[in-house]
Amino acid sequence: METTRKHKVPEMEGFQARWYAKNRGTEAQLVQYRRQAAEVTAGWPEGAEVLEVAPGPGFFAVELAKRGFRVTGLDISHTMVEIARENGAGLDIDFRQGDITHAPFESGSFDFLVCQAAFKNFRQPVTALNEMHRLLRPGGYAVIHDLNHEATAGDIRRDVAGMNLGAVSSFTIRQTLAWLRRRAFTREQFEALAAESAFGGCSVTTGGVGLEVRLTR
Repeated sequence: METTRKHKVPEMEGFQARWYAKNRGTEAQLVQYRRQAAEVTAGWPEGAEVLEVAPGPGFFAVELAKRGFRVTGLDISHTMVEIARENGAGLDIDFRQGDITHAPFESGSFDFLVCQAAFKNFRQPVTALNEMHRLLRPGGYAVIHDLNHEATAGDIRRDVAGMNLGAVSSFTIRQTLAWLRRRAFTREQFEALAAESAFGGCSVTTGGVGLEVRLTR
């Protein structure tokens, strides 16, 4: 039976959600979202159906939609869904409120799935992976980007420096990432979770402050 993790990170709502969205929407970070979208979707057929789990303000989902994909976003925060809908107005994106451990979609609904900077906060990580597996069509795969538990303070400083934030916001983000790092997984822990899930395994690459996990249906 899966062990449920303590939920020390509450869902972002109200002012906190809007502050987070503002600090994640700098021009430097939007450039990074565009670069990541190009890298993650390399080889994907135009018109593929993509689910982003925990899209937050929706910046990455917007970049996916601009590249010709049909995007759905599922976030547990009501405020984030509102913000994401504002940011994605006019694009082929369907932002919905909901929990990935009980996703409101039929099995095999998506070709690809992405999840950025959120997996460490899931209370039931194996259940979340099992739902991701259920939602993917055969041959589809999930890409998870998140903090690396083994990232150093120097890694965090360099990552935040690239966000081009003010001094106060930079300090706050550094402190927040250092705190969230304690909840993050190592490569070995992610491999163990994937082995326990319906995916049966995964590939993990690390670099700087983060790691990338790929799981194939």
